[in-house]
Amino acid sequence: MTDGTAFRLGFLTHVEGGRDLAETYRNALELFVAADELGFDSGWVAQHHFGGGEADGLASPWIFLANAAARTQRIHIGTAVTLIPLHHPVQLAQDVGVLDAITGGRVELGVGTGFDRVAYGVYGEDFERRRELTTERFTAVRAALRGEPLDADGNVLKAASPDLADNRSWHAVFSAAGAAHVASEGANLLLNRAAYGYDEPTDVVQRPWAESYLEAWKEPRAARIGLSRLIFAAEDKRTALNHIGDALIDNVRRANAGGQSWGAETLENALFRYHAHYGHPDEVVAQLQAEKVLPLATDLLAQFNPARPGLDASIRALELLATEVAPALGWRPANRRQDAAAA
Repeated sequence: MTDGTAFRLGFLTHVEGGRDLAETYRNALELFVAADELGFDSGWVAQHHFGGGEADGLASPWIFLANAAARTQRIHIGTAVTLIPLHHPVQLAQDVGVLDAITGGRVELGVGTGFDRVAYGVYGEDFERRRELTTERFTAVRAALRGEPLDADGNVLKAASPDLADNRSWHAVFSAAGAAHVASEGANLLLNRAAYGYDEPTDVVQRPWAESYLEAWKEPRAARIGLSRLIFAAEDKRTALNHIGDALIDNVRRANAGGQSWGAETLENALFRYHAHYGHPDEVVAQLQAEKVLPLATDLLAQFNPARPGLDASIRALELLATEVAPALGWRPANRRQDAAAA
């Protein structure tokens, strides 16, 4: 909304499920198909290497997204985030560049540091240098995608994509200083669904971060801010809470057990910690209208995590978001916008 236009609507899945990993992946792919048909602008996955249950998280997001691309027509596909310190920059640039060419420019590259010490150890990277590594490798990936020389002999990436490097690359951070740094990179800003470790509401905490980014932005193109939020619309509040409540409480309990001091292991506190927007579509609209960061965002990324509603409930939540919630906030489905422009 920073340029006066309606926001783009996306969804984010952490690709989590039960014991059957194949079923978990198939169900996640169905969400991309449904979102594409509903006119969502983008679909995103998060990268998680280790920890959790048997089917918790997605270690190889770009393989998954290649499958999602093959089953969809319009929707942009991306990562929020790829743990870039654990990737060789040239290899990552090649992978996303090839996929961007195959899809006709539908890739969104979101990167971040992550907090998984185990993964850093397995990959042989220094966890204490994670922010420095993120900056170095993000710079290298974008340079490769622009077609800049990779060595003294002038070799360049075969599948270069300058537009992906400059306009569709995102960096997730957790502070005002971090947001200003992203602006200095000329990259798009990703903000997480929750600001952990604060007693104030997430949107109150993150609003200055978004403002810092915009104040530091010097590029000629319009700045983009992707805002991730836990959003679950259902027929009524009770139904929504039946799908998301227990999982949120469980995560607060695990956070406390890990020494993070998230407070009372109650539904009320869990909803606050995850800055949840939930209930009947009219209730969700009202909650989002009061959201302090959304007026500065260009992209809204809805996610259910840490809840894990079943496939039918998830698709229904996406449907309500696309047909009732987002239109009430000024959004129009991508397929209708494109069809109108072509007419």
